[in-house]
Amino acid sequence: MRYFHYLSARQEEHVFYQVPKQVTKEAPKKWLEQALGALLYMPATRHDIGAMITEQKYEDLTSVVFCLEDAIGDHEVEQAEHNLNIQLERIEQAIQQNKIEPENLPLMFVRVRSPKQMQELAGRLKHLLHLLTGFVFPKCSGVNARDYAETLKNISRDRRAPIYGMPILETPDLLSKETRTEAFGELSAVLHQYQDLILNVRIGATDLCGLYGIRRKPGQTIYDIRLIADFMADVINYFGRTFVVSGPVWEYFQATQKPHLLSGHQPAELNEHVKGLVKETELDIANGIHGKTVIHPSQLKAVNSLYVVSKEDYMDALSIIHHGNGSIGVMKSHFSNKMNEMKPHMKWAENIIIKSEIYGVYHENRSFSDLLNEQQTTSNIGQYGG
Repeated sequence: MRYFHYLSARQEEHVFYQVPKQVTKEAPKKWLEQALGALLYMPATRHDIGAMITEQKYEDLTSVVFCLEDAIGDHEVEQAEHNLNIQLERIEQAIQQNKIEPENLPLMFVRVRSPKQMQELAGRLKHLLHLLTGFVFPKCSGVNARDYAETLKNISRDRRAPIYGMPILETPDLLSKETRTEAFGELSAVLHQYQDLILNVRIGATDLCGLYGIRRKPGQTIYDIRLIADFMADVINYFGRTFVVSGPVWEYFQATQKPHLLSGHQPAELNEHVKGLVKETELDIANGIHGKTVIHPSQLKAVNSLYVVSKEDYMDALSIIHHGNGSIGVMKSHFSNKMNEMKPHMKWAENIIIKSEIYGVYHENRSFSDLLNEQQTTSNIGQYGG
């Protein structure tokens, strides 16, 4: 897949100082873990999954989760497993018939209910397993993390490309003050032991808010919910130095057909729902969180456009890496508006360079609103789950 692949050469020239590069599931882990962007969840019961993927119905779709857990009813599990097999078979057939190239597929994951289900599903999929980038582990904690990791390790053994896991942290023991420290310590020990198999650590704020009967409004971000903001700080502290930590779902959406602009480069898409999503994603980035779960196709472009690197950040990152041999400790930035300190800013700079390859770099006078305004070649915004 390649971010914003649908733009014409003229549009790319208008927006990008450096255009995005293609990423596949065979990419190095340090690239792949930064490449998920807006990760779209959809129920595995959908009968149009195969067509949606092969016909590229959603042009901004670059990573997707087929959900066998909370997105479907308990009575639908068997039906969803069977349907998922059928849909992946259709994708495989489309590849064999040259209807789509494998490198143009989005990164695909399956959210399972348990390690046992993951093992059984992998056995059932067999020759289709190569289509997946990995599995998502819901309600992951010290209680089940090792079972998930060991099962994934067994599934991944002898496969040409790694199959990754993404635990979602959303259980009461990780949130409660009485149990948090011990629970985080146990989970951290397991995930660090299997860190080569863990692609992202994801935050499940909806389940955690539900424990206390809390729900944010469209004009609020998850950072306004102090209970969850405190929890997220701990997640970053325990896992942010080793793993990419990805942000929680934004629940609000209002589908629109085309992202027309108003005067002054103010996107008409920025109703209160999109404004809230943009604000929360910007706060994610500021707090060291990258990637976001989304539940509607209309959210994809807004999130992904925020991960494109600004030219200012790009030039700073290049300078830091170029002068990172220890000969210089600090120097003025390319734009002469800040200091760049080589050692403290090195990890930030390395991440910026990776993101610049994946998402591209804006021209100096361009930003996410310009990308939102670029006309898509088609418009296929649908409804969540349908």
